[in-house]
Amino acid sequence: MRLQDKVAVITGGANGIGFSATESFAKEGAKVAMLDFDEKTGHEKAEELSSQGYEVAFFQVDVSNEENVHAVMERIAGKWGKIDILINNAGITRDGMLHKLASSDFQKVLDVNVNGVFYCTQAAVPYLVKQGKGKIINTSSVSGTYGNVGQTNYAAAKAAVIGMTKTWAKELGRKGINVNAVAPGFTETSMVASVPEKVIQQMVAMVPMQRLGKPEDIANAYLFLASDESDYVNGTVLHVDGGIMM
Repeated sequence: MRLQDKVAVITGGANGIGFSATESFAKEGAKVAMLDFDEKTGHEKAEELSSQGYEVAFFQVDVSNEENVHAVMERIAGKWGKIDILINNAGITRDGMLHKLASSDFQKVLDVNVNGVFYCTQAAVPYLVKQGKGKIINTSSVSGTYGNVGQTNYAAAKAAVIGMTKTWAKELGRKGINVNAVAPGFTETSMVASVPEKVIQQMVAMVPMQRLGKPEDIANAYLFLASDESDYVNGTVLHVDGGIMM
């Protein structure tokens, strides 16, 4: 097992890519703290995996609330005695063309997708430093690399995640902590569920592999970066996008 006895914290862990990661990490032997704002789904998914013999616990959290985040990290460390891995997967969209984008929607996306990553990382790092080794994986997006129409807020947030990743890789590498980012392409999640079929086909046409990504494609990248196999990978952005960014 690649993550035997590791304690992994996964934000947005009850749905989509996050739940795929929760599942795969648990199957690889990790003790998984599934963090999500969706309390009902979180409890249901944690019970489902626990009934299968995996060690998974749900913690309800609003990652944009600094006090809430720090309290939850303390509870996790209190439960299992340590934190080895942090996956900053939680994120939201509030799309809109520039001239129509409400300032409240711009700010909400930054609150969750940027501040949330900062709060969770700052709260978890002392525990990783205490271990003398750890892995932090942040979720960016191809939108943060090349921009996307109607996503001023999301593209700005995901570009910020890349900047934070590279900065923290330089600051924390000397402490035995690897910090990397995964940049998914168009992926089959609830974020694209409401997109019209015509637009979906246009998205697929942009991908050399001619399909959307699946949540497990992204979860597999998380798994590699969380495992000992990536011990000399630091400050990188791994694009999991079917070749869009070639």
